[in-house]
Amino acid sequence: MKKTAKILTGIMLVASLALTACGAKNDNNNNTNQGASPSEAASPASTAGVGKKFAMVTDVGGVNDKSFNQSAWEGLQKLSKDTGADVKYLESKEATNYLTNINQFVHDKYDLTWGIGFLMGDAVKEAATNNPDAKLAIIDNVVEAPNVESVTFAENEGSFLVGVVAGLMTKTNKIGFVGGIDIPVIKRFDLGFEAGVKAVNPQAVVTKNYTGAFDKPDLGKAAAATLYNNGADIIFHASGGTGNGVFNEAKERKAAGKQVWVIGVDKDQSIEFGDDVTLTSMLKRVDEAVYRVTNDMINGKFEGGKVTVLGLKENAVGLPDTSTKNVPADVLAKVEEYKAKIISGEITVPTAQ
Repeated sequence: MKKTAKILTGIMLVASLALTACGAKNDNNNNTNQGASPSEAASPASTAGVGKKFAMVTDVGGVNDKSFNQSAWEGLQKLSKDTGADVKYLESKEATNYLTNINQFVHDKYDLTWGIGFLMGDAVKEAATNNPDAKLAIIDNVVEAPNVESVTFAENEGSFLVGVVAGLMTKTNKIGFVGGIDIPVIKRFDLGFEAGVKAVNPQAVVTKNYTGAFDKPDLGKAAAATLYNNGADIIFHASGGTGNGVFNEAKERKAAGKQVWVIGVDKDQSIEFGDDVTLTSMLKRVDEAVYRVTNDMINGKFEGGKVTVLGLKENAVGLPDTSTKNVPADVLAKVEEYKAKIISGEITVPTAQ
């Protein structure tokens, strides 16, 4: 059955949100809460969330993946700081942990439980079906259930823009893409990026390497090494924690005097890996989506069954302000030109089928 996606309008995005590092990664069996409870934290800006409990379950990349899981947790941490709500997470070490972790929060009567990532779709669906009074939400997948709110992103639109950067800045006309698991959300990154490259540089060749994992930096490093060895000078990764290995490979080559770049994903990854190797990043504001939906619930608004799609029009994907460090002004002007064309509908960016 075809689901009509409703666009969330008026989302308030905070471009300068401080990206604070989370605590050390914990063993899943410890069920450790990495979020400060209201009683342990500084006084919140308001008390609207006091007495409310919100939680999230990470994908296998973990809460410190420097990517979408970490961004989601930062959204909940900010919510706790702003409202006094109690927030927690559980990390999934493997796919079999998804449902167990979700059920733990459901059984502990959390007001809303998030599943972070496309791969959690089946687990969220099962938990929602078996617990019709529970309220759940998911990022990057659509779960058709009256007690689940689904949020997806137009990653293809933001990826088109970083493709424009890569196409205009490559010196070798060889560009790489490192993906995690070959699923629709990653294909949106892939196809949008290639379309952006080709729009400004038809001679450029984009070579793709899917690692099959979101939590294997060693595979990301090996994939990047192969692409760089074959002449690529810019690699865009959409692979969660696996992409940390892409940055590691680039840093080693940079130290050896090679001119190579990485385009980060989800967060402004220059903050973590440095602007010496980070050309730019494709921001995906998972933090703001998690914050907004959860805050709406504090205010008595939960839209179970709703599907929200966030893209360039909502300023939910795009490039960070730090792009000015490495991307010339004329290239950024071209990015803005294509952004306007995508928002107006003059350009339709390909997406996963």
